[in-house]
Amino acid sequence: MAKAPRKTWDEEPEPSVTVTGTGNAEASGGGTSVTGYRGPAPGSGPAFPASVHLSDTGHATATGGAVANTGNLSIGTLAMQQRAPQEPAPWPHQVGLIPPAARSYQQRAEADRLRTKVDGGGTAVLTQLLTGMGGVGKTQLAADYARTAWNDDSPAGGLDVLVWVTASARSPIVTGYAQAGIELCRADPGDVEQAARAFLAWLTPKAAAKPCRWLIVLDDVADPDDLKGLWPPDSPHGRTLVTTRRRDAALAAHGRRTIEVGLFTEAEALTYLTASLTGHGHDESADELTALAEDLGRLPLALAQAAAYLIDTGESVAGYRQLLADRTTTLADAAPDALPDDQALPLAAAWSLSIDRADELRPAGLARPMLQLTSLLDANGIPQDVLTSAPALAHLTAHRTRTGPEHAGEPDPVSARDAVRALSALHRLSLVDHDRQAPHRAVRVHQLIQRTTRDTLTPHQHDITARAAADALIAVWPEIERDAALAQTFRANTTALAGHAGQALYRPDAHAVLYRTGRSLGETGQVTAARDHFQHLTETTRHHLGPDAPDTLTARNNLATMRGEAGDAAGAAEAFAELLADRIRVLGPDAPATLTTRNNLATWRGEAGDAAGAAEAFAELLADRIRVLGPDAPATLTTRNNLATWRGEAGDAAGAAEAFAELLADRIRVLGPDAPATLTTRGNLATWRGEAGDAAGAAEAFAELLEHMVGVLGPDAPATLTARGNLATMRGQAGDAAGAVTVTEQLLEHMVRALGADHPHVPIIRNNLAHWRKEAERAPGLSGNDRS
Repeated sequence: MAKAPRKTWDEEPEPSVTVTGTGNAEASGGGTSVTGYRGPAPGSGPAFPASVHLSDTGHATATGGAVANTGNLSIGTLAMQQRAPQEPAPWPHQVGLIPPAARSYQQRAEADRLRTKVDGGGTAVLTQLLTGMGGVGKTQLAADYARTAWNDDSPAGGLDVLVWVTASARSPIVTGYAQAGIELCRADPGDVEQAARAFLAWLTPKAAAKPCRWLIVLDDVADPDDLKGLWPPDSPHGRTLVTTRRRDAALAAHGRRTIEVGLFTEAEALTYLTASLTGHGHDESADELTALAEDLGRLPLALAQAAAYLIDTGESVAGYRQLLADRTTTLADAAPDALPDDQALPLAAAWSLSIDRADELRPAGLARPMLQLTSLLDANGIPQDVLTSAPALAHLTAHRTRTGPEHAGEPDPVSARDAVRALSALHRLSLVDHDRQAPHRAVRVHQLIQRTTRDTLTPHQHDITARAAADALIAVWPEIERDAALAQTFRANTTALAGHAGQALYRPDAHAVLYRTGRSLGETGQVTAARDHFQHLTETTRHHLGPDAPDTLTARNNLATMRGEAGDAAGAAEAFAELLADRIRVLGPDAPATLTTRNNLATWRGEAGDAAGAAEAFAELLADRIRVLGPDAPATLTTRNNLATWRGEAGDAAGAAEAFAELLADRIRVLGPDAPATLTTRGNLATWRGEAGDAAGAAEAFAELLEHMVGVLGPDAPATLTARGNLATMRGQAGDAAGAVTVTEQLLEHMVRALGADHPHVPIIRNNLAHWRKEAERAPGLSGNDRS
């Protein structure tokens, strides 16, 4: 076999190597058999042949794992031409380039944690993982750590060898190790895998060798499997730092310390934006910069690209915020033309690879549609039950990512377990935070990941996903809200969904979740907020569906109710009178909604001071409801309840108590003893027994009712709080002022916990408590007459 001579030239020569008649060659046991030419790729450099001419090469035979080649074997793999091993580089030595520091780089708490050389138990930290979502600044933290360690000249802290590897796949990891092996330990340049193994073996501490203080940085590990067999060995003199979006258990094994890299703090974000924009014609206030940082979720990558956009375009911060708020624009519209700090991707594309990888994890094809669902809900927390509800599972089944012929045909139904595993896949790629120990807010998503995900949806996909999210919310929203925190989470998710969904929640009709949110506000005592919610809903339904649409009329009904609950009884009665005329015109006099409006109009007439007129209106309505709906219809029973109430308010307390006793028997028979309407009737019966003169009997009835309500509705439900207040009143009126004090103290504690210290009912309860305390100090037998 002829070998190529090394030669230098100034002009392109004729073929510099001619090979002919080379005969046969054999190799075994892992060797290489070549008959013909073996050498660097022709034309690969000034010291190598420009071309090779071959003829009449012999036979090459290989056995036992050897490699055979007849003809031309050019070594060009990974740009390393065949050459002899080089002498080891002297220390200190760096392999690979550390990324430059970002403009206005911020020192962060995570950097201090990185530099802690022992963990809390006193064990030396050899391998650390920087993990977090894309864009939080993991690479910059790692680069700062590596640069600081490299520049440390102290005997205790300096480095002999620093290797920086871009670890986005297995191939560049092997290549980086191989390059280090070639430069540091005479590894064969022609065998990349062997050179990588040689480097890892060289890192292993040896008793007779001079200690080498090394740092290996593996930046942007995309898959834990890429590091199988490639983890640097443990060494008292070496450290390994990994940056990754992954949160797999496999990465954190063997005592590796994980450091979660989060968002900038408010102070860090403000400092960064101020430093980045100073000197570029931007004299923005701290409040404006803080607001911009919040709009971008204090994500370092987003702040960097926003600053670059502002500098390049001269746009004001206020103008940029308006651009971000415009739903017709995408994040790509807010990106600078030239990315700062050697960034590889604009913000809009920062998570696309992570989404692709999550979608490949089992159960394959579910991560993407699951992320799409979460992108329309509250970034600060979504209950897991929403994302595992029947409507959510149906949506995931219908929109699962499916590729390849093996997925032809009807898809298998997605189970709740599949949905949870899809959330886990997203969590592993740092696309969501999934905390099963926080069921009310189990899933959190950064607002810009949500924005980017929504930007990828077609209008049709967007609308379908929005309706599915609304269906999922309403499917698991408890009819009886026993948990105030959970109710608030549902309302927050509905508010976020309504903000993102646009007209999707009004096509083909206004979604029930919009009404449920307002009712929830009213049921928790937030009547002003409920009134404002229904005012907005009335306007939006009128805009999307028209003034006479049933959904618009329903929104007007709820708005009138909340006007009354907020203290404007006369305004509520007037609004219901106007609504009644429109419902008769649109729906007819006997339509259920028309009869409901008559019921509500009568109620607010009474609340406005006309108790006798209310009782008369309810008597007329009862006759019509029995005729139209029947005697046992829930609406008919409700009318009997209201008629009895206003008979009592008009002065006939005994008649009211008798009517409530008859109604209670019928509600237990029709609805059951635990139905909210049945419990309400028991409360009303007890109230009117007291009003009719039997305060002691009323107190006893309220005590029994309260125990039942706590078990059925929960201790903080509005109806339970009302029953507790009525119990206190009746005990006081029965002469037990001390008992009234005890119950009122309990009521105040529950109300503050459930509704907050600023709720408008709290001052009333405080006044009642002060009243009963005074009564308890007076002579026995005296009692107050205030009602809570």
